[in-house]
Amino acid sequence: MKDHIFAVAGRYKGKVYAWDVVNEVISDKPDEVYRPSLFYQIAGEEFIEKAFQFAHEADPKALLFYNDYNEISDIKRAKIIKMVKEMREKGVPIQGIGLQAHWAVNEPTKEKLEQTLADFSTLNLPIHITELDISVYPKEHNSRDRKAEDYDTQFTPEKKKKQEEVYQYIFEIFRKYKKNITAITFWNISDRRSWLDNFPVRNRKDYPLLFDKDLKNKEAFWRVVKF
Repeated sequence: MKDHIFAVAGRYKGKVYAWDVVNEVISDKPDEVYRPSLFYQIAGEEFIEKAFQFAHEADPKALLFYNDYNEISDIKRAKIIKMVKEMREKGVPIQGIGLQAHWAVNEPTKEKLEQTLADFSTLNLPIHITELDISVYPKEHNSRDRKAEDYDTQFTPEKKKKQEEVYQYIFEIFRKYKKNITAITFWNISDRRSWLDNFPVRNRKDYPLLFDKDLKNKEAFWRVVKF
């Protein structure tokens, strides 16, 4: 792991301002803290500490981020915050938090997003919103095959309107936390291609981004940039 980190971070040292050092180590299961990955099975939580230590040694001036998904879950969010606090108290150089934003027209609610950002802001670390896209279908967390009701994949006016509303309110909330949020990254550019075309339902077209299949900005784009 050290050889890998020094090879990658060493190559781009001084050119990249931040590194996403460790991803997704916290379990989604309420009664489990760490996901039982091979890294964790071999080395325990120490692999997280060492990854940040090696990254800091390889590129001392870069900001080092921990990144995870489904952080709008109260239970998982609490576990992430607890881990980060404990590791920082031990001197582990976790210097920022990445919040993956694979969201949908029904999730997160305004209240849930507000609470999530308020909780993470207590860490007093830069927050990056990462992997942002808004599915036009209700949120599902597990992959499955298509059902009869999944064959209507048109980007209807109803789907369009709801997506616009969600993009508008999440950016309104982001701007409330502009002192904490230092970057927002989308998970692709246009609806021409998205990982959501195959997740959670395989071969179901989704329209999660601000530009359409022809790379023209959607109305949701203006809801984001005009304020």
